[in-house]
Amino acid sequence: MPDETKPTVQLYTDGACSGNPGPGGWGFILRHPTSGKEIERAGAEANTTNNRMELMAVIEGLSLLSRPSVVELYSDSQYVLKGLKEWLHSWKRRGWKTADKKPVKNVELWKKLDELAQEHELHMHWIRGHAGHPENERADELAVEARESLVSSDHS
Repeated sequence: MPDETKPTVQLYTDGACSGNPGPGGWGFILRHPTSGKEIERAGAEANTTNNRMELMAVIEGLSLLSRPSVVELYSDSQYVLKGLKEWLHSWKRRGWKTADKKPVKNVELWKKLDELAQEHELHMHWIRGHAGHPENERADELAVEARESLVSSDHS
């Protein structure tokens, strides 16, 4: 049951990368369903991976929340959702090592995401990417636009 004392928000996230690694972008939509208020943000990095951009979208979205909230997180990234639901606890227990004792990739982003997730009640929802889900399509559009503006500014 969601905590009635906390506001509920919806967070739709996506990342995009051209080449892996290569230039990438992230985008999110943060919606407060009762007020109808909605915030869209995006950003880009010159040399990154798709997984890093997926993580950044969630981190940046959660960073905007000014108080503990119930967050309905919608993502097409199994990496992010499985990381939060299944892998994070074990990684921390093993000192940020994977099951085969290798360092966790993107550990600084996972640590930041873990810190942010502790403040909120996360409910995670996987949605198929590029399947016509309006908010996922918009988050993807934001991520791609951010990546493209970075790429075009590098060539101007």
